[in-house]
Amino acid sequence: MIQTVKGKIEAEEFGICAAHEHLSIDLSRIKGDPDTILDDEQGAQEELEHFHQAGGRSLVDLTNEGMRRNAERLKRLSEATGVHIVTCTGFYKDPFIPEFAENWKREDFAEHFIKEITGGIADTGIFPGIIGEVGTSVNEIKPVEKELILGAGETARETGLPVSTHTSLGTLGSRQVDMLFGTGVTKEQIIIGHQDLNPNKEEVLEVLEGGVYIGFDTIGKNNYRPDEERIEFLLDFIERGFHEQILLSADLTRKSHWKKHGGPGYDLVLNEFIPKLTERGVSGAVIRDLLIHNPARAFAIKERV
Repeated sequence: MIQTVKGKIEAEEFGICAAHEHLSIDLSRIKGDPDTILDDEQGAQEELEHFHQAGGRSLVDLTNEGMRRNAERLKRLSEATGVHIVTCTGFYKDPFIPEFAENWKREDFAEHFIKEITGGIADTGIFPGIIGEVGTSVNEIKPVEKELILGAGETARETGLPVSTHTSLGTLGSRQVDMLFGTGVTKEQIIIGHQDLNPNKEEVLEVLEGGVYIGFDTIGKNNYRPDEERIEFLLDFIERGFHEQILLSADLTRKSHWKKHGGPGYDLVLNEFIPKLTERGVSGAVIRDLLIHNPARAFAIKERV
């Protein structure tokens, strides 16, 4: 089963999935940039309708506390568009962690996350279906980030939910894997994010060899890394047999990412990236794994050991 904002569904109902997105977010407290505020509900509905028209049927929204999560808005968007939406429990990374949690230890983080998973988010009656996105800094794990990752791992072990991470510029993915494994989380529950931003192929391969899922989830962000380089890495990983561990998405976080403001929109992966993979000879079976089968497995609640 997968926990969505409207309730649990069978994994087979999930369909084509955007594995790491943000429909409602506000990073301006730290970034000081109004472009990083997505608070236009009608606009989000229109953008989500474009995604649905392109074949998208589910979307994982990894906006958490400190990033202005709005679970009730996500439920309304899901009801209006028919797209399954998964919301999260979690905190992002330093300096986005709310002030009240800045000195928390792993037990505090785990207690907070488990409370939301078992009792719902505040008084909304909406339950998170994933722990995330929990992150680390560029080539550095700050003390509060260490406690956060370990707390997320303990939560995943206790609840069976998957945990999705943020790696700044793709760094320290294997360190995150080791930390999560150390809490007793299974490889099937772990999604290491933003691995398409790491130009060091050996580091990404080390993450894949751990058996976990990885996110190729900043597709279209060519200012960080050209999509052609993402494609070359992806083709190599497919050739090596890792295609069942890879999730795709675009991680839209800005007004300028939306179609109504001249951006690519949430259907970028389906309308632009997938055709490029097809042109390079990637089979329909592999593409179905990337878009449908891998997310259905990755976001399913696991049985607790």
